[in-house]
Amino acid sequence: MKVKYVGEFDVDVPNSYRIFMDVLPGKIYEVLSVEDGWYRIIDESEEDYLYPPENFEVVEDEQEIRRAV
Repeated sequence: MKVKYVGEFDVDVPNSYRIFMDVLPGKIYEVLSVEDGWYRIIDESEEDYLYPPENFEVVEDEQEIRRAV
């Protein structure tokens, strides 16, 4: 599944307090897995972390594509 980050990037919040400092607004990310409802994504740090789905918009869902074929 591919998702686009639709949350905000707050430059006024120090890095130590910025929750989503490693995802970029409008960028599309591949979801590696869904764990307890959260998306595991490789972010800009090139590490995988869990992110809450309410900050993302699904842009491609492989399961839906397979059903349509």
